[in-house]
Amino acid sequence: MLMSDIKILVVDDSSVIRETLESYFAEEGYTVSGADTAEAAEQLLGEQEFDLILLDIRLPGKDGLTLTRELRSRSEVGIILVTGKQDDIDRIIGLECGADEYVCKPFNAREVLARGKNLIRRVRNQRELAKKPIEEPVFRSIGTWQLDTSRRVLLKSDRSVSQLTEGEFQLLLALKANEGVALTRDQLMDRIKNRTWNATDRTIDVLIGRIRRKLSEDPHCPQMIITVHGVGYLLSNNPQDDL
Repeated sequence: MLMSDIKILVVDDSSVIRETLESYFAEEGYTVSGADTAEAAEQLLGEQEFDLILLDIRLPGKDGLTLTRELRSRSEVGIILVTGKQDDIDRIIGLECGADEYVCKPFNAREVLARGKNLIRRVRNQRELAKKPIEEPVFRSIGTWQLDTSRRVLLKSDRSVSQLTEGEFQLLLALKANEGVALTRDQLMDRIKNRTWNATDRTIDVLIGRIRRKLSEDPHCPQMIITVHGVGYLLSNNPQDDL
């Protein structure tokens, strides 16, 4: 595949930052587009398919967090949020909304490029998997759900599908492999160390919250993914018995 076949969208109201990122990725051979608002980005997204979006959180009009939430509800495009150092809460919310990565201003353009390349590879692999016929799907029971490890999705009894991000999938797979055993946050962080951003205790909590929502769990009384206070999390063997 030619690098020029890979499309990147940079969304930032700062022309300096936008043009810096655009030129840096363009020099690597990628096809790059830019937008200064979420609304302008949505128009471009309606016209073509992108592999990666570099998205500023603070935009005039619709903000980057809202756009992230809307995009993730219908697409698995790679999303890297560009934030200010003071935006700690926004970064966490961004991950909860479904962003894959975040970088802080001022950023190192080479670091952004490295993270972008890894994320593009993941997005492209997922798209290829979605196109291939699945001859021998492998299922793992998660309560009343089935985890399809071939397609990396959750299947409900009515056959509805809930897509998992790479981090969610790796974390759920780790919990399933150790079903009934509490894993510490450090142990869970080790399971997703292949991600390009550094996982933290808070990151694990965010991913657990996202998985619980996809499993339709009551956050105040989860039955499948149990919080073991002072330790970490475990996947229950018999969720129906944990009422």
